[in-house]
Amino acid sequence: MPKPLSGSQIVLQGLWNDNPVLRQILGICSTLAVTNLLVNTLVMNAGLVFTVTMSSLTVSILRNYTPMRIRMMAQTLIIASYVIIVDIAIGAYLPDISEALGPYVGLIITNCIVMGRCEAFAMKNRPWASFLDGLAMSLGYAAVLLIIAVIREPLGFGTLLGYRIMPEGFTPWTIMIMAPGAFFTLGLFAWFVRAKFPQTAEEKKQGH
Repeated sequence: MPKPLSGSQIVLQGLWNDNPVLRQILGICSTLAVTNLLVNTLVMNAGLVFTVTMSSLTVSILRNYTPMRIRMMAQTLIIASYVIIVDIAIGAYLPDISEALGPYVGLIITNCIVMGRCEAFAMKNRPWASFLDGLAMSLGYAAVLLIIAVIREPLGFGTLLGYRIMPEGFTPWTIMIMAPGAFFTLGLFAWFVRAKFPQTAEEKKQGH
């Protein structure tokens, strides 16, 4: 039986070694949808971190009371409950951002990172370890989205958090506010990280 990971190992795995976007290329729907503006990305990230962390904790607490044959339905119900809380909170306190995000907050329910951590980790580990795993994985995911947004918004709009930072004569790159711009930015960033800091034999081979 493998030795359980320590808290620091769990955090490092989620933030870097097994980052859901850079290492696993998961959950890129949000990358395309919300990273054209930094403020949207910040709000979406907050909702995602809350959902993943609390879902992992709840699934772990209930794991010994959840029949295996209905575990996926139970996990979906738990995740949906937290997503509804997030959606209501954003709609109540940030209505303009809620309108801009549209259906993508609700789609957190189907994000493979949330379900993946519940099934792969929370169902097999104690609550504290599951809490740390959910927190670290979601923060690692959020960090990548923030970096992409910090690149896309200035190039696509000439602004950052709504404040103009580009010179007056700057011509916005229209592609950067479209889905191809998100793919292009994510692809370049993931390639750079995997080539510069390889974790697997395949990545090490690609880096040379």
